[in-house]
Amino acid sequence: MDSNVKKTPFQLDAEKEAAIETLLAQMTLQEKIGQLTQLGTFDEESDSELIEEGMVGSILGVRGADTVNELQRIAIEESRLGIPLLFADDVIHGYRSTFPIPLAEACSWNPELLEETAAIAAREASSDGINWILAPMVDIARDARWGRIAEGAGEDTYLASSVAGARVRGIQRNDWTDRPHVMACPKHFAAYGLAEGGRDYNTVDVSETRMRETYFPPFQAALDAGAGTIMAAFNEINGVPASGNRWLLKDVLQDEWGFKGFVVSDWESVDELVQHGYAANREQAGLQAIQAGMHMDMHSLIYHEHLAALIEKGEVNESEIDDAVRRILRVKHQLGLFTHPYVDNKLASSYMLHSSHVETAREMAHQSIVLLKNENDTLPLQSSSRKLAVIGPFAEDHEAQLGCWRGQGRPEDVITVLAGIRALAHQHQTEVVYARGSGVLDGTVEELEEAVSAAKSSDVAILVLGENADMSGENNSRVSLDIPASQQKLLEAIHATGVPVVLVLANGRPLTIEWADANIPAIVEAWQLGVQAGPAIADILFGAASPSGKLPVTFPRHAGQVPIYYNAKKTGRPHMRRYVDADISPLYPFGHGLTYTSFSYEELLIEQAELPIGQTLNVSAKVSNTGSREGIEIVQLYICDEAASITRPVKELKGFRRVTLAAGESTTVSFQLAKEELGFINQEHQFVVEPGKFKLWIGPSSTDGLEGQFEVI
Repeated sequence: MDSNVKKTPFQLDAEKEAAIETLLAQMTLQEKIGQLTQLGTFDEESDSELIEEGMVGSILGVRGADTVNELQRIAIEESRLGIPLLFADDVIHGYRSTFPIPLAEACSWNPELLEETAAIAAREASSDGINWILAPMVDIARDARWGRIAEGAGEDTYLASSVAGARVRGIQRNDWTDRPHVMACPKHFAAYGLAEGGRDYNTVDVSETRMRETYFPPFQAALDAGAGTIMAAFNEINGVPASGNRWLLKDVLQDEWGFKGFVVSDWESVDELVQHGYAANREQAGLQAIQAGMHMDMHSLIYHEHLAALIEKGEVNESEIDDAVRRILRVKHQLGLFTHPYVDNKLASSYMLHSSHVETAREMAHQSIVLLKNENDTLPLQSSSRKLAVIGPFAEDHEAQLGCWRGQGRPEDVITVLAGIRALAHQHQTEVVYARGSGVLDGTVEELEEAVSAAKSSDVAILVLGENADMSGENNSRVSLDIPASQQKLLEAIHATGVPVVLVLANGRPLTIEWADANIPAIVEAWQLGVQAGPAIADILFGAASPSGKLPVTFPRHAGQVPIYYNAKKTGRPHMRRYVDADISPLYPFGHGLTYTSFSYEELLIEQAELPIGQTLNVSAKVSNTGSREGIEIVQLYICDEAASITRPVKELKGFRRVTLAAGESTTVSFQLAKEELGFINQEHQFVVEPGKFKLWIGPSSTDGLEGQFEVI
């Protein structure tokens, strides 16, 4: 790789490094192996004994200050060396204050707000005893069948890298001094989202060039933001499972990138080296993992059971164990566990669902909503609409809005869509009637008839349709991306009444809604928005807030199009690509999202038609609000390297800006294109900028905008 590869910034001062060496010199082999062991479940009697013996380095899923403090006390006061424990948890989109699912949050294109929601989640988790957050998930996902697309930032490397850095900065803001700090753990290293067929845990076969250009950068951004741990993926990469992949974990991550923190396996993924057929037995799996650079074993207890014997047989050098221990102790020092190991048990009650956290959840929900379609200005709802029918299985569903990986979110914390609409409708003196209409996957004739009757008696019908929380997330892949049949039948029946319909989607992945796009005048992608789902959706529908979200992922017309993403390659016959039975274009492209106003783009300025290699290009465009109300536009910059030693995508996102403009207001939006934006990974896996012609676009999405050209010389 290029000699200018940035080394990751996680490191300690010389004094703490010396303290680590002093402690390491006192440790027995069993105590060292203990630091490499994470318990994924906890049995008070047997596991407390392991802690006393110094045989545990971390525990996953134990919460509550009193419980955590007691286990920490055992580690510090009753074990021989008093080394504190790491307490880990999956905190994916909030702790008790549940925010929108990560894919929804990415629609905000707002790194500052993303950082804030991550900081709130860490603050609440910390008050409950958690000091290690197993997030963010930074996997690029281009196949909507894959359930874990809900947990990431979508299909684009540039946007996902921005989101990854923001989330790590938020998790590790650590703006307190009275308890342990919190460490982030970006995951799953690497290419987990490329699973064949969209089936979770499935095989990945990918070139090194593509790994470095598409799948590595979000991890590098997370590490650049200061993450001191990283989680390996479940999947194999080119025949070698990530948990035993020395090239991935040692050669690239630790040697090339200079990563000084530690790598943790995913749940039992060291043991799964046997299931992959890469290891013959558990002992060999432990050998492969430790030699590959896997420092902590999550839950499988293979290191606990086999490392000592492997060292005794001479198959593992104790120096490899020492390296892993140093890395784990480095993180524990960084978090202040040796000086402030305990948590005040009164903190949680004051932090959980704090009013400011709930207020931020509502704002993030606003910015996560994407207005996909708004024919004839159906939205915002007009004051002439005196009666609304709210229909659908997710209108009054508390559970679904929590989404997958809900943390400690509770259904009773959620304000439903129906409740949010009723509250705002009351202020507008608008009547609201409700009918479920169908179940998620089934329905009755009586339910359908009740919904049709409610719609016929109303001025507008609002249908809330989509997916349960457990239809996306880990191990929840789908073959069909359609709205479930019972809900589609309901949608068509309400449309047949002739009453104007607003479709609100509650889902964890892009759905194929071609019929709805052709027939329904207004479509709102509301995802699964967390505790403030109802108020946020109501605010958008009534115009109390304006939609500003843009899609971080492409919406296909049919599941047969996936994987589908905007920055595909040109191919040798770009004008002959087609399906014989369907339109090749996406239903909604990457970057798409409407507002309640309109924006124009003009006066594209490219300061230099010819740019010497190594210099920075300044580009800008004038953006104007040509509508009648204030709005937020997310201005996007794309480029295309027209001819290069490695074929380039048709477009690549290289910048974005959130701009708020009053009606009639204009502003000039400027970008800079430096080496980092103009280069790519070549055949020798070097980052290079090559001379040649480039196209450039500034616009509202990946398919629209002002176009210009320049040349790198």
